Amino acid sequence: MFTCHLPWWRSSATCKLWQSGRFLPSVWERCQPPSRKGINMTAGQGQQVLEEVNQDLERFGNRLLTKIKPLGWECELNPPVFRQYDAWGQRVDHIATCSAWRRMKEIAAEEGLIAEAYERRYSNWSRLHQAVKLYLFSSSSGGFSCPVAMTDGAAKVIESLGIPGSLKNAFDHLTSRDPKKFWTSGQWMTERRGGSDVANSTETVARKQPDGTYRLYGFKWFTSAADSDVTLTLARVADAEGQVKQGSSGLSLFFLKVRDEEGKLNGIQVQRLKDKLGTRQMATAELWLDGAKAELISAEGRGVASISSMLNITRIHNVICAVASMRRMISLSREYARRRVAFGKLLKDHPLHMQTIARMEVQTRGAFLLLMEIVRLLGLVETNMASEQDQLLLRLLIPVAKLYTGKQASAVVIEAMESFGGQGYMEDTGLPVIVRDVLVLSIWEGTTNILSLDVLRSLTKSQGQVMAVFFSTVQKKLELASSTAKLEPAVKQTRDAISSLAQFMQAAGSKGAATMELAARDFSYTLARIYAGALLIEHAARPGASSTDISAARRWCNQELCPVATELGNSSYEAEEALADSALVYEGSPACGSRL
Repeated sequence: MFTCHLPWWRSSATCKLWQSGRFLPSVWERCQPPSRKGINMTAGQGQQVLEEVNQDLERFGNRLLTKIKPLGWECELNPPVFRQYDAWGQRVDHIATCSAWRRMKEIAAEEGLIAEAYERRYSNWSRLHQAVKLYLFSSSSGGFSCPVAMTDGAAKVIESLGIPGSLKNAFDHLTSRDPKKFWTSGQWMTERRGGSDVANSTETVARKQPDGTYRLYGFKWFTSAADSDVTLTLARVADAEGQVKQGSSGLSLFFLKVRDEEGKLNGIQVQRLKDKLGTRQMATAELWLDGAKAELISAEGRGVASISSMLNITRIHNVICAVASMRRMISLSREYARRRVAFGKLLKDHPLHMQTIARMEVQTRGAFLLLMEIVRLLGLVETNMASEQDQLLLRLLIPVAKLYTGKQASAVVIEAMESFGGQGYMEDTGLPVIVRDVLVLSIWEGTTNILSLDVLRSLTKSQGQVMAVFFSTVQKKLELASSTAKLEPAVKQTRDAISSLAQFMQAAGSKGAATMELAARDFSYTLARIYAGALLIEHAARPGASSTDISAARRWCNQELCPVATELGNSSYEAEEALADSALVYEGSPACGSRL
């Protein structure tokens, strides 16, 4: 029987959203490079910054529970509506959003969810401050985390270009704390032929005008946050004969305003809103660009390289949303276990139920520390405090964390929904909303396989240096736990995994690129598990660590840390196995294909 009514989780869970004592101080300590690049901050100053950030997060947490969370639910109940024509048959292409969605935009500005990262009030800590606020905001944002992610990415691209004069006004709007001035940005890359393969799927053409601007012509098949103020997009510049260059070297990056000075769409026609499984709170549309006025902001043919900084930022936001979703569902699940009576006792008194939630908790803790590590490195890079090793590690860990936490989030959130039994399947609990929204996280900004191949590219571009950095960094973290007896099993398991990974690298190197491509997914999972395990061990080895910190590290390291070595031993990456894969998939399938 149920001993509680369900609306408690929509108003305020009894646990605090923000509890700084568990993770942030230890991450904060690692963010303090001593007296580098002209920055000289004492331990006392660092503690003062931590206290200021804590106060801001406590205040923000209270605002989330009392003001923002109800708005998020209103966004879910009132998704955007598209009106193509007015009553007189005039085409208007109006996307109507609810008042709560528009209020979310104001709140994003007021809270400095973008500004915090670019004002750098706290030097390299600013990204950490921003990330934790976004982590708290995500589950209550009613889907507004997505336009925030793309806005952050657009600001990053403009900053990486040196904030040229023509984009200074846009940068100021994108990073403003004034709700009346704040702009959000889209990211229009996906076209009819697909998403990740932009080099071969982008058909949009840019035609240069006499005044130096460009007009864009093409079809954007999937544009998230279609109600944004501005956007970045890729297109191919046509030459004097109207010809364009194919491949990635033919792509250039453009900035455009969605509406002109009169408030009319800028050469843009909205074809329809996408009917999505989740993230229904946000308008995602198919757009036809029919002479949209735009500004070329990259060097011609350098569009992919120029937009890469945007993709790094949006992938980090993807990780934030994944970890936040896991934490939200576990918080609800453990609170429910305190109230639900089954078979004569509370769920929390059933050992098997607690074991299930504990396993989800371990996954979430590992994912959280992986997120904080990436943000820590990003903060160092943005303030010119990062070593070459830091930069290499960041390049590797962003795709690793994005692909792994996307998969973790789907598994943890669905498991948590199951912990509510049949009630978890009911729409009015709000739980199916979280499940639907989390499923996009393994798809958006690159699927698992696409990102696994990106991980391999980071190895190739660094000529293997990044793996040397990976190994040395993990070893250093393990050394910190050398005097903690209770962590010895976890340390040994991680060192064994490192050894197995090194042996795999040596063996794969002699087999050629095809082997590494087949192993890419397992290889990326291996990097994620080993590195997150090292972070959990490092966290558990610090002074004042709790017994649960040690337990989390040990349990994480009990899993298969190096699946890529296991599968190599199983001959999973041999050419004949690749042929067997195809045979298994298509056995019994009509040779000429079937109608879907």
